[in-house]
Amino acid sequence: MEQHNKSTLTEFVLLGFPNVGHVKGWLFVLLLMAYLFTICGNLLIFLVIRLNAALHTPMYHFVSVLSFLELWYTATTIPKMLANLLSKKKTISFAGCLLQTYFFHSLGASECYLLTAMAYDRYLAICRPLHYPAIMTTTLCAKMAACCWTCGFLCPISEVILVSQLPFCAYNEIPHIFCDFPPLLSLACKDTSTNVLVDFAINAFIILITFLFIMVSYGRIIGAVLKIKTAAGRKKAFSTCASHLIVVLIFFGSIIFMYVRLKKSYSLTLDRTLAVVYSVLTPLANPIIYSLRNKELIKAIKRTLFRKGEKTSPVHH
Repeated sequence: MEQHNKSTLTEFVLLGFPNVGHVKGWLFVLLLMAYLFTICGNLLIFLVIRLNAALHTPMYHFVSVLSFLELWYTATTIPKMLANLLSKKKTISFAGCLLQTYFFHSLGASECYLLTAMAYDRYLAICRPLHYPAIMTTTLCAKMAACCWTCGFLCPISEVILVSQLPFCAYNEIPHIFCDFPPLLSLACKDTSTNVLVDFAINAFIILITFLFIMVSYGRIIGAVLKIKTAAGRKKAFSTCASHLIVVLIFFGSIIFMYVRLKKSYSLTLDRTLAVVYSVLTPLANPIIYSLRNKELIKAIKRTLFRKGEKTSPVHH
């Protein structure tokens, strides 16, 4: 590539949601409401589990870690989306773009590993109930959660380093709602086959291996549940897994189509739609799915809220 074709770009322009026109205000309100609900819902679940000793079990420990992760996962992208909807200057610095990409993928990878750990927890609880208390100790839960975060934050480092070394042409408009590897690679003015191959290898390993492990775990769980003689027993056993399985299918269903591919050319509309699913809708759905399908968690939320209300309410004589 000739030197005059290279450019030392200091910032990118995020095109975000194009052609929204007069509905931009409504889109901002909807996105803001979704973000506030995500923050409040996940923060409520995290605090309720931490404050209620009855919920200090491995399953709820992982649910609280997932809720805590979602708080940061959404914070990497949605605030910038909201700012760009209001601002005419939709720019982000080169370093800021790389940081957003790194943290978004780090937290996404951490979520993949965490959902896998949750599947393993459910497998032990249903398929090996007698050994479950001895195996899934508090110490092991803490180590598994720490391992999920550590591995997640290590995974995208090589991808970010490779992208940071690419020469970018004068065209700096990113056709996406946030910074990400595929749209960044499309702006580079050199062959990015190596980057695409590295991205595919890392994403395929993280996403497909974890998803396969989860599906194998659920295959064994379903087999164990079907052996339970009573319908009530089967319903009770599977009800503890249903919420997790729904979250897994929504999250992995979108990221597999987005990141496990060997081509740079992609549908901008499809990519934006998938990005909204895994960056906005999945974190939004998590507190709804886990609370609506979990009577024990609902009772704990009510106890916590009512207890707080009783402490702050004045006493009338």
